[in-house]
Amino acid sequence: MKYARRFVAGTLTAGALALSLTGCGNSVDPIERLGRKTATETGTASASPSARPSAAPGASASAGTPADEAYKKWGLTAPLQYAPKPAQKPQLPKAAPGKPVVLDRIPVPATDKVVFLTFDDGAEKDPEFLKMAADLKLPISMFLTDNIASADYSYFEKLRDNGSGSTINNHTLTHPNLRTLPFAAQKKEICGQQDRLEKRFGKRPTAFRPPYGNYSDDTLKAASECGISSVFLWRESMQINDFQYSEGSAFKPGDIILAHFRGPSELKGTTETQMTTRMLQHIQQQGYKIARLEDYV
Repeated sequence: MKYARRFVAGTLTAGALALSLTGCGNSVDPIERLGRKTATETGTASASPSARPSAAPGASASAGTPADEAYKKWGLTAPLQYAPKPAQKPQLPKAAPGKPVVLDRIPVPATDKVVFLTFDDGAEKDPEFLKMAADLKLPISMFLTDNIASADYSYFEKLRDNGSGSTINNHTLTHPNLRTLPFAAQKKEICGQQDRLEKRFGKRPTAFRPPYGNYSDDTLKAASECGISSVFLWRESMQINDFQYSEGSAFKPGDIILAHFRGPSELKGTTETQMTTRMLQHIQQQGYKIARLEDYV
């Protein structure tokens, strides 16, 4: 499947404004879009040869604890830091009547340096990534597209059930640009995937991500009628070696990170586990902890 070769910074009420990306030698095709209230230039950060040392991980209330030496096995120089489940969930923006809340960052205190891992689509089903996610107990919010992921839904079931607290969420049946579709077609894409995920995994998701980050008022209305309470966009997108940032060149507390289930054919020979190692190194270098998205909403 081919996606647009650009990011889009969209308003949270009316879709996306195109941003061309230039000088990005490590960008990946396809590239998803960044939903934002205002258009900003994207930036990249390069990985340094070694990750900054971090404290030993703490166990999340809803996730397991990685083995003491697991980080070494997967190319990290120090253990990852994990944020425990917050004693009190942050106050989220109020959703409009009959619509889910739309979030690209969780409103945490400025001193709470946490980020959230999300993976989209489901094209790549790398056995090594299964081992990595289980060893490191990565809490991943998965947003799956049926015609991409359904060839082996059991793969994502294993990720969900590895003790990390990972979850399976809705990313439509066929990954269309929902803003180009009438209301009935949008509802079919969203509710249809709700039905399939519920039948396959035993639970109807309440979280949804629109393909490309593109949505309209009709999308939000349809999502709500399908049982969705939260729509998640993102602030950073992981490419092969670097991040694309929606603003500036560093994380901010509460940022939602976008990655994809992709393999060497789309990552220019890089494996999904190698890409994820580089992503985790960036998180460590900036002194951030990994939190479970569902613990905060």
